[in-house]
Amino acid sequence: MIKMVAILALGLSLAACGDQPQVAMGKGVKNDAAPHTGVGASQYMGEGWKAGDRGSWEQQLKARAQYGQNDYTRASN
Repeated sequence: MIKMVAILALGLSLAACGDQPQVAMGKGVKNDAAPHTGVGASQYMGEGWKAGDRGSWEQQLKARAQYGQNDYTRASN
């Protein structure tokens, strides 16, 4: 019985050594597009923002942070 438990423990400990390293198969790192380039026409696109225009993108983010997601300004209204 003790021999069986020892063999089982040895087998389980050696099973962990069979893990293979995970590597990308020659594809490398995926480079995403800049967020201000957009994805085309969408129902979620903010008014006044044009795809590819970085300046209007930054203004939309500032406006959303100030008026839409700022709880201090929402609570005082």
